[in-house]
Amino acid sequence: MAQGTVQVTHTGTSRWRRRTGEYASLAAALEAAAEGDVLTVAPGTYRENLVVQRSVTLRGPEGSPGSVRIAPLDGVPLTVRASAAVQDLHVEGQDSAAPALLVEEGAPELTDLRIVTRSASGIEVRGGARPTVRRCTVDNPAGIGIAVLDGGGGVFEECEVVSAGQAGVAVRAGGHPRLERCRIHHASGVGLSATGENSSLEAVGCEVYETRGSGVQITARATAHLTDCDVHRTAADGVTLDTDAVLTLADCRIHDIPENAVDLRSRSVLTLTRTTVRQFGRNGLSVWDPGTRVDANQCEIFDSTGDYPAVWVSDGATVVLDSCRVHDVPDALFVLDRGSRADVVDSDISQVRNTAVSVSDGATAQLDDCRIRDAATGAWFRDHGSGGTLNNCTVDATQTGVIVTKGADPTIERCTVDSPAEAGFYVSAGGRGTFQGCRVTGSGGYGFHVIDGCRTTLKKCRTERCARGGYEFADAGPDAGPGTGPVVEDCTSDESGLKQPTAHETAVETASQSTSVLGAIPGQRTAEQAPPVTAPEPDKESRTSKAVLGELDALVGLDSVKREVRSLIDMIEVGRRRQQAGLKAASVKRHLVFTGSPGTGKTTVARLYGEILASLGVLEKGHLVEVSRVDLVGEHIGSTAIRTQEAFDKARGGVLFIDEAYALSPEDSGRDFGKEAIDTLVKLMEDHRDAVVVIVAGYTAEMERFLSVNPGVASRFSRTITFSDYNPEELLRIVEQQAEEHEYRLAEGASEGLTKYFTTIPKGAAFGNGRTARQTFEAMVERHASRVAHVQEPSTDDLTLLYAEDLPELP
Repeated sequence: MAQGTVQVTHTGTSRWRRRTGEYASLAAALEAAAEGDVLTVAPGTYRENLVVQRSVTLRGPEGSPGSVRIAPLDGVPLTVRASAAVQDLHVEGQDSAAPALLVEEGAPELTDLRIVTRSASGIEVRGGARPTVRRCTVDNPAGIGIAVLDGGGGVFEECEVVSAGQAGVAVRAGGHPRLERCRIHHASGVGLSATGENSSLEAVGCEVYETRGSGVQITARATAHLTDCDVHRTAADGVTLDTDAVLTLADCRIHDIPENAVDLRSRSVLTLTRTTVRQFGRNGLSVWDPGTRVDANQCEIFDSTGDYPAVWVSDGATVVLDSCRVHDVPDALFVLDRGSRADVVDSDISQVRNTAVSVSDGATAQLDDCRIRDAATGAWFRDHGSGGTLNNCTVDATQTGVIVTKGADPTIERCTVDSPAEAGFYVSAGGRGTFQGCRVTGSGGYGFHVIDGCRTTLKKCRTERCARGGYEFADAGPDAGPGTGPVVEDCTSDESGLKQPTAHETAVETASQSTSVLGAIPGQRTAEQAPPVTAPEPDKESRTSKAVLGELDALVGLDSVKREVRSLIDMIEVGRRRQQAGLKAASVKRHLVFTGSPGTGKTTVARLYGEILASLGVLEKGHLVEVSRVDLVGEHIGSTAIRTQEAFDKARGGVLFIDEAYALSPEDSGRDFGKEAIDTLVKLMEDHRDAVVVIVAGYTAEMERFLSVNPGVASRFSRTITFSDYNPEELLRIVEQQAEEHEYRLAEGASEGLTKYFTTIPKGAAFGNGRTARQTFEAMVERHASRVAHVQEPSTDDLTLLYAEDLPELP
């Protein structure tokens, strides 16, 4: 494009003739212009580096937007150092080390500029400059869109960053711009960034989207205030605060975020007012570290697209939710770690797939006048040191209203649980808690279900229309000491006929106890609960250890297994005899790990092991309860602990055999509920170490991984016994035993055929060892029946002999 011309017009009549004219270059025109002059630039491309140092007006021709291109080969295309007006220009830069438009001084007005460049920054404001930038567009895929630094400020109105190779807008070193109705999108870095002490950013009515980094990032003591802004469709977190950052969001909308909608760390402070957070892939609010704090008022967090809690508070952080709504999320509020705290006031939590409020690892949660509904678990105080208060809250339509476990000790006051599918309040595994003035109505299970002799206090509580009973206080077991069990004062129910508390419960009846249909303190009920697993009745006549060991020895193969079991039994027997003699006995852990392929006799040996221990007086019954993942892991958090507890209770006095135990801890576990079963099981094994023997079983490699990633489990087991695959000769012996038991015989050549069959059969995942041998025998019997059914008068040999041709086809 040809070089253009410039017309300079001055508004002062005294110098009109001398100053008005056309110039061959922009530099010449700017040199000739005085304060107040108007420079109208003719269409064309100008390969000049312009510096505006006077308060002039520099503009393109009217009616021809974009016709004037300022495009030098290097350096800064346009520098403004005065309170000038620059309008209707197209600025292009090629220098990756310099900005395309640099504003260094004054309060210029920049209007309708289009910066298309590959520069360090599209627009850079620094020093004492305070520009007003209106309707300008920045397209800079190589660097920052707009940079404000070194104390620079200004107002950007209706501007747009259409692409940026780094941040869309970057504020640092004391910069403090204001953005009004701007759009920042398609940035390879963050959308809006402010960093450093004294740096600040104010944005009103702006939109940030399609960024590869966070939508908004405030760090290192910077501050920002966003009002009526949208942040959405980012590739990373929506809003990030780090290291003493301060941010206020008012009437903003954060949505369609694949990661955390808002993430705060290192003493940052966020204030949200009337702001919505929705459609986020991880946490809606992720709050970490001591001194980090979020205050949210009249906000809404909802519609999670991932499998993470909507609000996550950990490592000593604090969150305050006042008059907020959290709904349609997997979990609503998780508070973790000592020093972490959540205060929730007059808020609604609903449509929660798992747990509405979870408090663990020594954290605290305080809920006042809140409403929880349509959740699997209303609130769960998980472990020692975890606590807080639920005050005047309602919990409606949950599976379990409130769970307290493992030493947690919350205070629940004047709360109502309505229509839980299971228990209204459930306390187990050493949980404590004080429940005062609480009420449970319409429960599908118990109103208050307290097990393990937990030292829970119930005062002036009331239950109504609970399907399985108002109060259930389960026996703490023979190991429980004095002073265990709940303390109950002035509690009432609409049911009658309850028994007195058991010997392991403590029921305190005060002088002011009100009369009720209970008559006395609610005690243990006789109603049976449908268990998730079924335990067989123990044998009425127990066998001697010699008889059981004889059956063990009669099993085919398993030589190493028999040696391991005998060695363990010998240790237990000698220890028992030493105790009887008044000597110290070595502590023997009786829990075992069985590894090996299916069909190698693990369940059979577990059953015999239980019988042997019962015959030695180590176990009360010796019966076997066999479970797997499906029996222990529920569909929501609360039911998993309950199912595991019930399975353990069914095995009391015997053996709990967990087949394919590695399934409780899959490699891609994420938020899998199997970990709850493991944690509950470890605690029960510790608390009731003499009541139940636990055997975990599964494939060798998978069990090794299971124990390596769950050291708390591994430490509870004394030894691992490996069950090897059967060889062809052992499989033949199993078939021979089956034939003898069912009054069949192997004809001549059948044994050789079976040995060849078992040698050839594929040993892949479908191979079942002893199960395969039994299935082979059953298949031979079926083929024998098909053959003999057509014989008119079969002989005894015809009816009993199995031939090689009766073998099934190889799979």
